[in-house]
Amino acid sequence: MTEKLLPQPLITDDTVVFGLIALSLGFIFYTSSIKTGFWKKFYYIIPGVLMCYLLPALLSSFGIVAEKWHTINKLGEVTEHTSSLYYMASRYLLPAALVLMTLSIDLKAISNLGSKALIMFLTGSFGIIIGGPIAILIVSIFSPESVGGNGFDAIWRGLSTIAGSWIGGGANQAAMYEIFKYTPEKYGNMVLVDIFVANVWMAIVLLGVGKTDRIDRWLKADTSAIEKLKIKVTQFTDSITRIPTLTDYLIMLGLAFTSVGVAHFFGEHISNYLKEHSASVSDPTNFLSFLGSSFFWMVVIATSAGILLSFTKAKNYEGTGASKIGGMFIYLLVATIGMKVDLGRVLENPGLIAIGFIWISIHAALMILVAKLIKAPYFFLAVGSQANVGGAASAPVVAAEFHPSLTSVGVLLAVFGYVVGTGGALLCAYLMEVASSF
Repeated sequence: MTEKLLPQPLITDDTVVFGLIALSLGFIFYTSSIKTGFWKKFYYIIPGVLMCYLLPALLSSFGIVAEKWHTINKLGEVTEHTSSLYYMASRYLLPAALVLMTLSIDLKAISNLGSKALIMFLTGSFGIIIGGPIAILIVSIFSPESVGGNGFDAIWRGLSTIAGSWIGGGANQAAMYEIFKYTPEKYGNMVLVDIFVANVWMAIVLLGVGKTDRIDRWLKADTSAIEKLKIKVTQFTDSITRIPTLTDYLIMLGLAFTSVGVAHFFGEHISNYLKEHSASVSDPTNFLSFLGSSFFWMVVIATSAGILLSFTKAKNYEGTGASKIGGMFIYLLVATIGMKVDLGRVLENPGLIAIGFIWISIHAALMILVAKLIKAPYFFLAVGSQANVGGAASAPVVAAEFHPSLTSVGVLLAVFGYVVGTGGALLCAYLMEVASSF
């Protein structure tokens, strides 16, 4: 049970909720396609992808839908209920999207982007690692109760789960939760900070997409490699584009979800085997513990399947809209993430929210500083940041906002995030423990 009982929403049937999500996405994409009048001005200020988070968040905040809620029976017994939509989207639609989005990947062209993409990604990870302890030190000056706590109630233990999420993703976040055993009744507050602050930062990143040229001029960035990749992928797509048939759609469905089935089957078996036969993997405090996550292996196997298919004639299905179908799956996932946000609860823990914003601001400042020093394009800054903070759910979305041909860059960086996530989050957690003792 959580610290505070969560009210039952107006609609609890996942089938109906899924219909509302589909309606919301349809409304957003229809209105964003209107290039005149009010809607043109509206989406110039607020990006469409942000609305895909915000609209479900508003439905959740007004009690229409919810990701989690409680009921009490006549005996006073509390039952927790959880929507299965996020699980469905993250376990079924996300790996399918990864396959379809990497189907036409050009690894050689991506390698020509150079080292700046990796440098910006690692800078983002470093910003998260040092940002947590610095944020604790700053907030402790004016709100010491916000960074206190003893034993398993210690705030730094809860913040370690955010570090795991912001460097690697859900698998690394779960690892931090298992390692530091933060009080379950208070864990919901950390999830709220994680989702709310990360989405606000993503909104800022997306606002910059429309001003990419201006930002790149300020950074004095060389974007020639990115432009070459755009042109090469666009030319390839144009050369294979044709009107899709029912057969095309069913073959793409078969390729995607057969890969999903394979990813789940082998992901589960690999993670179980490693946990049973490796002390390092089964030990949640070990750097290699992320290898015991079936979710990690699912993402890796699905991405690998897409890359392998890119060496076959299957890559030509990009001409019938493979990446567009993958994009549709990703936006459904984005909407289910938005359902987790209750905007009304944001101000319940102003100290924690302050830590979150200071933390992400340090990450952002470091990203901007390094981008300026190495003259990295804004694309590398935005996707490198989201590969950390948003992971596999957000990095491809942000990359696609620059150009659909760049989606695979976001996918590959997000996968790399899982590898460094556990070790980086552990280092951050230990530094936060030290900062909390001052």
